[in-house]
Amino acid sequence: MLPIAYHPIYKHPLPEGHRFPMMKYELLPQQLLHEGTAAESDFYAPGLPDMQYVLAAHRQEYVDDLLNMTLDPRAARKIGFPLSAALVERELHIAQGTIWGSEAALQHGVAFNIAGGTHHAYSTHGEAFCLLNDQAIAAQYLIANKLAKKILIVDLDVHQGNGTAEIFAGDPAVFTFSMHGKSNYPFKKETSDLDIALPDNTTDAEYLALLEATLPKLIGQQKPDFIFYLCGVDILASDKLGKLACTPEGCKERDSFVLSLCHRLQIPVQCSMGGGYSPDIKTIVEAHANTYRVAAQVYL
Repeated sequence: MLPIAYHPIYKHPLPEGHRFPMMKYELLPQQLLHEGTAAESDFYAPGLPDMQYVLAAHRQEYVDDLLNMTLDPRAARKIGFPLSAALVERELHIAQGTIWGSEAALQHGVAFNIAGGTHHAYSTHGEAFCLLNDQAIAAQYLIANKLAKKILIVDLDVHQGNGTAEIFAGDPAVFTFSMHGKSNYPFKKETSDLDIALPDNTTDAEYLALLEATLPKLIGQQKPDFIFYLCGVDILASDKLGKLACTPEGCKERDSFVLSLCHRLQIPVQCSMGGGYSPDIKTIVEAHANTYRVAAQVYL
């Protein structure tokens, strides 16, 4: 079984011409089913989370402002989506999908959320298409329920996981690792427990060599009993919001390396999809689908 969290609410209506590729959340499950990588029985439609876990990652005042639609207009603009009750509900379903996925990974070794990877959401505010930090919320869930003692967040989106770094700053139970574009958003970076900033036009070979030299050593040092993997596909050379030079094959190899390592070391891993902004939606869906194809080879 490949446990996958998905809810139709993930595809949220946006104004015409909006640069966020919301259609991918509908197309990716269809593609996985069409090609037989996943079966209908693999999918789980998440409900709403217990708010205690949301509030373990985010400040009460910020969450109240989201729920009551009282967020300051400037703070709402930073998010990049028109703020609405439906958008906030979507984010809560995504967070529950990752909470469920963290439990499913404990059972099956691996689990996925079709959306998520909302790593620009801070404890006090949202930005860059992120309102609530799904993997931070799920990490708090695991710790609160004594399902994990030491968590490693492996963030391989092209953008630094600034919100995640802020939420877990000084928290010994969660180690944050972000490998991202040096000259890309966010232009003022936070401090993760480990940051690797890549120069523009980093190639597959350079990217993979760095990752392969870093991640096994990091796992050996930190000895996590759970990993959250943010597998953004915005490292592609075709990406409009990324500045690296990776190919779809290199991106797939990255996923294969991370998931094979987790499988070999028997560390449960929850994967949230993160960013992908190539001009052709097919490129985005194909790159995301590769993550699931690799997982099916490794785990099934």
